[in-house]
Amino acid sequence: MSKVELNETLRVISERHSVKKYETGVQMPEEDLQMILKAAGEAPSAWNLQHWKFLVIESEADKQKLLPIAYNQSQVAESCLTVAVLGDLEANRNTVIYDQAVEAGFLKADIRDALVGQINGAYQSPQVARDSAIRNASLAAQNIMLAAKSLGYDTCPMSGFNPEQLIEGFNIPDRYLPVMLITVGKAKEPAHPSGRLPLSETIVRGSF
Repeated sequence: MSKVELNETLRVISERHSVKKYETGVQMPEEDLQMILKAAGEAPSAWNLQHWKFLVIESEADKQKLLPIAYNQSQVAESCLTVAVLGDLEANRNTVIYDQAVEAGFLKADIRDALVGQINGAYQSPQVARDSAIRNASLAAQNIMLAAKSLGYDTCPMSGFNPEQLIEGFNIPDRYLPVMLITVGKAKEPAHPSGRLPLSETIVRGSF
């Protein structure tokens, strides 16, 4: 057996592919959903600001509302649920997480104050806020897909949707930016094989 086959993490990464056709009528146990979302929240993030919010779309009514927003891609109606991954444009408000570190003795108060000032200064730039929201929420999105695969579910990340309609239809506050949709469910048909560029074409060592 190869090292990929022997290593559970590498195996899950290798076996995760985007699935477009799902078994209908499958309900995900709440325990599984909580494990998937907990894994998402354990993703790394700049300054540990955890720049994400997860909108879970799972009722039949909400699936039907999402369907035209997602350009009538049937997977959002057929899968167990769809997670709308949202990036936090005001993640600088999450510096409250540092208060816990100070109380636990892991961080000095003066260092916390310096960090908070640095972060608030950076967030004066809308571009920094937007880039950080997308970048860090995407890290959490990958965790969703890998955690789901490890529990026997398949997924598909989707950028094909109307973000303005998603915001309006699901009352998303201005603070959050739609980054992607991720359908989660049991595959009805295997994912189409997708080629990968050889490593020799994707890696630069040292410098261009």
